[in-house]
Amino acid sequence: MAKKRKKRKEIKRKLLHKYRLVILNESTFEEKISFKLSRLNVFVTGSLLMIALIGLTILLIAFTPLREYIPGYSSTRLKKQATELTYKTDSLVRTLNYTNKYLDNIRMVLKGDIENNEVNRDSLFQQFKIDPASIDLTPTRQDSILRAEVALEDKYNLFERNTDKKSMVLFPPITGSVTMAFDAEQKHYAVDVVAPMDTPVKAAANGTVIFSEWTAETGYVIILEHEDGLLTVYKHNGSLAKSQGDVVRGGEVIASVGNTGEFSTGPHLHFELWDNGNPINPLDFIDFN
Repeated sequence: MAKKRKKRKEIKRKLLHKYRLVILNESTFEEKISFKLSRLNVFVTGSLLMIALIGLTILLIAFTPLREYIPGYSSTRLKKQATELTYKTDSLVRTLNYTNKYLDNIRMVLKGDIENNEVNRDSLFQQFKIDPASIDLTPTRQDSILRAEVALEDKYNLFERNTDKKSMVLFPPITGSVTMAFDAEQKHYAVDVVAPMDTPVKAAANGTVIFSEWTAETGYVIILEHEDGLLTVYKHNGSLAKSQGDVVRGGEVIASVGNTGEFSTGPHLHFELWDNGNPINPLDFIDFN
C-alpha cells in the first residue's frame, strides 16, 4: 500500500511540476516571452485544441461545399440535378408513350385498319346482366313520348341524346354523287363523293390539322382533329391548302378535289369519319347532295 501511495504521489508531482518556457533573443539573450507550464496544463490544452479542431472540421464538412472534395461525399447540387432529371425522364417517357399511341391511331386511320381486340368488353359485365324475362318491358306513356321525340329528331345530329358528348354540326366537305358508301364488311370506312377536278374541299367542323402529307396509296391526305376525339379524313386530294398544326374553321377550304394515289379511280373525295378510333358512317351525319 505504501508503495502504491508513493507511486501516486510521484505521478501527481510530475503532472503538477512547474516548468518555464522562455523565448529569448538569439543575439542578446534577452527574454521576450515566458510561460509557466506543467504536464497537466499541456495535456489539457492539447486535448481541448484537438477537440476544437475536430469540431471545426465536422462543421466545415457538414455546412460548407468543402465536403464535396472528400471521397465518398456527393454534391447536393448534383443530387438535386439527378432528381430533377429523373422526374423529367419519367415525364418524357410518359409523353413518348402517349405520342406513340397517338401516332398508332393516326396510322390506323391512314391505312383504314381496325385492330381486333381479343378482350370483349361486354364479357367483362356478363355476370351483371339482368335476365330480360324478369323485367316488365311494357313501354310506359313517358317512354312512348320519348321514342316519338327521338324519331322526329334530325338524322344529321352528330351524336345521340344518350351520349355525354357535346353536339357538333358537321358541314359537307363537298357536294356531289356518292359512288361508294360506307361498308364496314368490305373495310371501306368512308364515302367516295364524285366532284369536278379542283373543287374546293372544306373542313367538316372546327379543328386542327394533325396530318397534311402525300402518301403513295391515297395521294394528298389531310386529317383534322376535332373536339371529343372526332377525326375527319380527306384523301385523294389534288392539292392541300393547310399544313400540320393549322387551326381551321368549319366550312374553310383545306384542299381541292383530285385524282392522286394508287387507289384513286378518278376525281373524287374519299371522306372518313372516326370517333375515338372507331369508324362511323358519314352519311348518318352529313348530306353530300
